[in-house]
Amino acid sequence: MVTSVVAVLISYLLGSISFSVVLAKTLKGIDIRQHGSGNAGATNTLRVLGKGPAVLVLTLDVLKGIAAVWLGRWLGGDSEWVPALCGIAAIVGHNWPIYFRFRGGKGIATTIGVMATLVFFPALYAGIIAIGSIFITRYVSLGSLLFVGLTPIFLLIMGHIGPYFWTSLIIAVFAFWRHRTNIVKIAQGKENKLGSKGGNRVV
Repeated sequence: MVTSVVAVLISYLLGSISFSVVLAKTLKGIDIRQHGSGNAGATNTLRVLGKGPAVLVLTLDVLKGIAAVWLGRWLGGDSEWVPALCGIAAIVGHNWPIYFRFRGGKGIATTIGVMATLVFFPALYAGIIAIGSIFITRYVSLGSLLFVGLTPIFLLIMGHIGPYFWTSLIIAVFAFWRHRTNIVKIAQGKENKLGSKGGNRVV
């Protein structure tokens, strides 16, 4: 029990490491949350800092989710709930990081790491559709919402009703809540598209 609580706590602290904030501060001496869309994530890093830093942030944020789930498996024994809760804790940390006054990102990259580690194939199928959507519409936010929305559906289709299914639903609620302004902008046709000049690049 104690080790499980420790695993969840460490996962939150790990998730709270906002790599976009750290990288922007290190490379340009700026707070990325005051530039572009104001979001501390890979997409805004792309807008503000460029492709290289964005790929690095995306990779590190995904790895946070993977590491949190494996930490839960290591310290949680045979429980499926512990790695699931560790994954949720990492996403919560990314969204509301204790190190950065609880102003973080939207958690999609970390969610990818969590869900791909917990339920690889359902996440893969949802991810393929999400990537296709981004390719066609160039709305990263829409692809993100499709990913989190479709993962529990594929879990249902594949008959996986258990801790990971409920975890995917909780994560989807988080994601839709964090993207509520994006949803309005998509409906109004005002959402920034991938590769658009919607952000202010710092050079």
